[in-house]
Amino acid sequence: MKTSFTLHQLQDPKTAQAEKILGDCVHYGFCVSVCPTYELTRDENESPRGRIDLIKEMLESGGSPKPDTVQHVDQCLSCLSCMSTCAASVDYMHLVDIARVHIEKNFKRPLAERLLRGLVAMIIPNPSRMRIALRAAYLARPASALLPRRLRHLLALAPRSLPTERASMQEALFLPAEGPATKTVAIILGCAQQVLAPHLNDATIRILRRHGCNVVVPPMECCGALTLHMGKEKLALDAARTTIDALLALQKSYKLDAVVVNASGCGTTMKDYAHVMERVPSHAQPAASIGKLVKDISEILLDLGLQPPVRHTGLRVAYHDACSLQHGQKITNQPRQLLSKAGFDVADVPEKHFCCGSAGTYNMLQPDTAEALGKRKADHITSTGAHVACAGNLGCIEQLSHYSSMPLVHTVELLDWATGGPLPAALAGLPIPPAPPPPASAGLGSEVIAGNDDESFW
Repeated sequence: MKTSFTLHQLQDPKTAQAEKILGDCVHYGFCVSVCPTYELTRDENESPRGRIDLIKEMLESGGSPKPDTVQHVDQCLSCLSCMSTCAASVDYMHLVDIARVHIEKNFKRPLAERLLRGLVAMIIPNPSRMRIALRAAYLARPASALLPRRLRHLLALAPRSLPTERASMQEALFLPAEGPATKTVAIILGCAQQVLAPHLNDATIRILRRHGCNVVVPPMECCGALTLHMGKEKLALDAARTTIDALLALQKSYKLDAVVVNASGCGTTMKDYAHVMERVPSHAQPAASIGKLVKDISEILLDLGLQPPVRHTGLRVAYHDACSLQHGQKITNQPRQLLSKAGFDVADVPEKHFCCGSAGTYNMLQPDTAEALGKRKADHITSTGAHVACAGNLGCIEQLSHYSSMPLVHTVELLDWATGGPLPAALAGLPIPPAPPPPASAGLGSEVIAGNDDESFW
């Protein structure tokens, strides 16, 4: 694609980067067929190719963008399905992030929208604020009919109950491996996940320790992913800087072999820290070194070698590919291999390349599109005839729980259960055969580990 940026514009590093990305696009159009928003609307401006044209025009013109351009960029899920299909390898992920930063800096949104986006960016990345907000949502639910539509939608997304609050951590917690240690890893707890589903972190810690990992649990909040994709660059860089500093300190103290992430959206951004922080001189090199350590839980477990299952479940599992995992990190086969090795019958979900509508904050900010995609994905999951559905990202699980009656769990919960952990709470109502007793000669990792869904390590 030919561009017409001025020399003055190209002095800005982000504009120069955008100009290079735009130049790679040759408008083949393969991306159009895999774009969820284009599939729903059949509007070219709701396709990656159309948005690329809009972004080009916006950046070349400079200044305040057109409202229609903002709307179409906002409607993008950043699912990155287009990048898995593009024959020219156009770096759409970074281009749309540049566009969102430009919009955030140059476009004045309506007051209600500014307040909503500011509220989301202030609350979700901070576990303490999020817990307070969810308690307030519980109290406000009886009066939801009196609230504006967008606030009613947020109330509908809020869970009706929360797990017991964990004690806040002031310093890193070291949990030794069960038996000889082969690796020392840090685990990222996730900002929203700490509040909504701490049992996912418990399951991750259990299975890592059972497989010979010393686990270091740092007291951290947001990695920066959420605010980065909202165009709030300063908040994102501050969060990334804090995360990098904390992990560098752990690396120095514990000689980490990996930084394990069980929320795929966080993992995609953290693996990209070298790019995120490339223009922050103090953190450019540290960001690159930390990014290289980041591993999804499925990657590290495949590397460790999953232990043989201690129980036969007979469950058919619909595996939902989180977009940030399959398109952002190119991780598709690893979770399926692990589930199969653990004894599950794995079923692919039709249209597995399509987003479920969660997409970070998308289901909070773009509720109509998110609902359409959530219902579509839930119908496809049901069509598999599976007993349970699983995914590698809490956002997908929470989103689909509003549209599917099927039990929904994280992949690591099933793997933990199969190799000795407790039954996931979501499966409590399923007719599951009792686990056979372990062999008398069972060695490390083959015995059933006692526990329950409330087990906590801090």
